[in-house]
Amino acid sequence: MEQTEVKKESKDQSGNENYTMAAAPSPENHASAKISPQAGTVPISEAPGKSSCRGMLNGGGTYPYIYALGRIAARFPTMGVEKEFVQATGRTGKETAGLTNQKTFHSVLSKPENRYLVRKMCWVLAIEGIDTYILQPRDPADFDSLVEAIRPAPSHMDIDVVIGVKGPIAPPDICNGLMVPIAGFDQIYSFNRASFLEALKEKRPENIPEKEFMAAAEELLDRIMQMADNAGATDEHRALNYVAMRYDAIYGKTAEMHGRNFSLTAVEVRPSLLSGVRKIVDAIFSYTQRETDFTEKFFVRVDVTEEFPFLVTKLSPYYDR
Repeated sequence: MEQTEVKKESKDQSGNENYTMAAAPSPENHASAKISPQAGTVPISEAPGKSSCRGMLNGGGTYPYIYALGRIAARFPTMGVEKEFVQATGRTGKETAGLTNQKTFHSVLSKPENRYLVRKMCWVLAIEGIDTYILQPRDPADFDSLVEAIRPAPSHMDIDVVIGVKGPIAPPDICNGLMVPIAGFDQIYSFNRASFLEALKEKRPENIPEKEFMAAAEELLDRIMQMADNAGATDEHRALNYVAMRYDAIYGKTAEMHGRNFSLTAVEVRPSLLSGVRKIVDAIFSYTQRETDFTEKFFVRVDVTEEFPFLVTKLSPYYDR
């Protein structure tokens, strides 16, 4: 399934007004890092971090990979950065007259002369409305992608996918007192719910009416995104999020089962019997017949050994052992 690109508004802990947006890659000057992942973790010495965090990032231990779904917000880390943004806005003259706060934010940060502000902002990924990660790029070139991905008109239907590594808890001076894990990302892609479902529609099986297919796809997407505690940092959650975003066949199967009067009753992930040198998990989807309570299960195998998950086997019937 093609990756789609598309961004949000809130308040920080001190009550300062913030301008939210979904993004592609995010901020702060620190060296880019290359990794040689083993068993789903990254050596701590190669993990990401702002310059002020590098000391604690050079200790022992390892960091897990993340494949997280949420919404990205940009916040002012300090009052000084907020005031500087106000001054930069003032320098635009009448260019921002009549614009909303978010459109003004987009206009100001899009200017090359204000690129320094992009590097100074604090970027947060919220999952189910809860601040989960402070985002930092593993390559400074990702600042360009960040500016390009700012949403002038954000929506609660926006979705951002973040792929990278989960680091240590951020110190309070990084993001205005917010203490959540730092996540160094290698890829971010953003879209809204409508565009995602529209892209799925192009892969709709011919024997399934469009209306039924779209309803089934929307229900499955909701089911995965609302699963409790899915911060995208475990092998199970990474696999599930990968399947939801990149494997459209599962949406067609769900629509097909609805047409046979089956309900989607369970979504789970289990370690695969094929796991050995590599980490492989089974993402299992259970459908129950509404009249007889008979359950059919289907699964896909996903390799989650490295940072980027990939499909091992396509959707097939699953039988309990």
